[in-house]
Amino acid sequence: MNAPATAPAYNPGSIVRARDREWVVLPESTGNDLYLRALGSGDDDRIRLLAALEQVEQALFPAPQPSDAREGNQQSGQLLRDAMLLKLRAGAGPFRAIGNLAFEPRAYQLVPLLMALKQDVVRLLIADDVGIGKTIEAGLILRELIDRGEVKGFTVLCPPHLCEQWQEELSEKFHLRPVIVSRHTAARLERGLLQSESLFQHYPYTVVSLDYIKSSRRRDEFLSSCPDFVIVDEAHTCSRGGGKGRHQRHALLRGLADKATRNLLLLTATPHSGDEQAFQNLLGLLDPNFASITHFGDTRNPYRKRLAKHVVQRRRQDIAEWQDNTQFPDREVAETAYRMQGDWMGLFQDVVNYARELVDRAETLDQFQQRLHWWAALALLRCISSSPAAAVRSLQNRIDRSIQPDGGMAVAIDTLDELGNRTILDSNDESQDDLEPSAQLEDVPLLQQLIKRAASLQGPIADPKLKQLIAKLKPILEEGYRPVIFCRYIPTAHYVAEHLAKAFKSHNVQCVTGELHPAEREERVEAQANEDEPPILVATDCLSEGINLQEHFDAVIHYDLAWNPTRHEQREGRVDRFGQRTPVVKALMIYGDNNPVDGAVLRVIIRKAEAIRKALGVSVPMPEDENRVTQAIMQTVLLTRGLDSGMSQMGLGLEEVETLDD
Repeated sequence: MNAPATAPAYNPGSIVRARDREWVVLPESTGNDLYLRALGSGDDDRIRLLAALEQVEQALFPAPQPSDAREGNQQSGQLLRDAMLLKLRAGAGPFRAIGNLAFEPRAYQLVPLLMALKQDVVRLLIADDVGIGKTIEAGLILRELIDRGEVKGFTVLCPPHLCEQWQEELSEKFHLRPVIVSRHTAARLERGLLQSESLFQHYPYTVVSLDYIKSSRRRDEFLSSCPDFVIVDEAHTCSRGGGKGRHQRHALLRGLADKATRNLLLLTATPHSGDEQAFQNLLGLLDPNFASITHFGDTRNPYRKRLAKHVVQRRRQDIAEWQDNTQFPDREVAETAYRMQGDWMGLFQDVVNYARELVDRAETLDQFQQRLHWWAALALLRCISSSPAAAVRSLQNRIDRSIQPDGGMAVAIDTLDELGNRTILDSNDESQDDLEPSAQLEDVPLLQQLIKRAASLQGPIADPKLKQLIAKLKPILEEGYRPVIFCRYIPTAHYVAEHLAKAFKSHNVQCVTGELHPAEREERVEAQANEDEPPILVATDCLSEGINLQEHFDAVIHYDLAWNPTRHEQREGRVDRFGQRTPVVKALMIYGDNNPVDGAVLRVIIRKAEAIRKALGVSVPMPEDENRVTQAIMQTVLLTRGLDSGMSQMGLGLEEVETLDD
């Protein structure tokens, strides 16, 4: 053997030649015991050898000569290209990730990365405004730590409808290729595993559905095998409180955060919903001590100063201060009102009267039956305000009789409330449930009459709300805008899309609802961009959160008022965000000027939220407690007697409404 008896020690990071290949010396190496990774290969292409027994020498790369290009030497040309790439990467300063990005990050998007690099274990709450780029900011941190060798695997926890988007963003922008773990994919992924092997050990890069992994039977296995870098999207849905789903998600995150060495990024545009305890629970995931901060204005609290190193929150106007040519579109906001009259007004009045009867009948019943009648009445009010199609479906469907107090009154009420919050109230939860709520408690001739009358009043001639939409849509389309029309329920979306297709035959009208798989929704949106006809997209709130529509659409119409003002911001944020090429985006809100339900929601929730947003510069999910305020609003309609069905409540102030709930 020609190898020398001793060999020089090679420092980690140096490049050596052995076995006719070039290798990078890894940090585990000590003396002649070398751990090597093949140059230009991944971590899997590694060897260990003893330098005293091998022919190991310092690798030399002669500088490329101009004659190499003339001779057409492919190896030298490739070496020149690699040298240029390495030079560009080295010129990026302290960030090793720059060479692995498929885009140029904005200066303000590097702030969370700088904050993360100052921490031994990354714990950050990124609460930037909608459309600023929280996904990019989280991806920059992830890619940098991977390229530094500090992170071997990662998991993104997000609502199920965002899994495909996260997978696509990480693949296209950061050259990371995670697999999606959800109820649709888990069985297939687990098929090829060893019996003792965890899915998360076999697949180091994953995007995981929060709905799938939050249950207690999956949570424990996930906690034991979860990677040490976790990104949580829409983290506000994981704060404790607000139903069983939130408790499960908070328990999952609490378990992840309890491991002190785990890197954790929490992403949300609405970290504070007005619930102080929920906000403290969210901060407690960063550091348990932060949950004890009760007065954030108290500069003497030692944890308050520490918290500033773990939270970043910027608004649009804050980004403008960077003067880095980042441009967001201007938002042109408008409102339009329709007026109920004739047969439609008569139907609406009768539905409200029937809803009142449901509440009156419940006075002598037990607490569960009272809650059942209350939710049925709210469902009727919500659906009749949406569309005749939604009203028909709501009246036809009986309330789920499987929810009964046999297992305990409190449990049944909690289950009922969770269902009502998800389908009737726009609770700021993890899923956008666009199924119409059921309102039928019993079969009575009156219900059949109401169903028949509602079915006969469909179309722009009889439906003033639809007529107003068509009238206001015409000038928007003539200006060349591509609108997204948001509806609350699936029947309403199909109903609106059907009649818009008849009214605008030269346009490509498509409908996207929660009936479609997330991949199908994306395909339908993309298909509209490839058609020659100008697009009109009708969608439910399954597209209102996390889905980027700015490349294909530049106007938003709220056909149904949301009962949570954050939902309006989420809808408009789908088109009003970084990357929108249209300088001015339009947002139009439609409401009934003599509809007491719309009037109460507009006055008590949306107007107050808008005032808060203007004063503070940030959006809030719901003024004060969402259930108390919303129930007070409905009391102005359900408990007010008189022929006008509470129309006088249009001028009711917030203070008067709140006294109804005291």
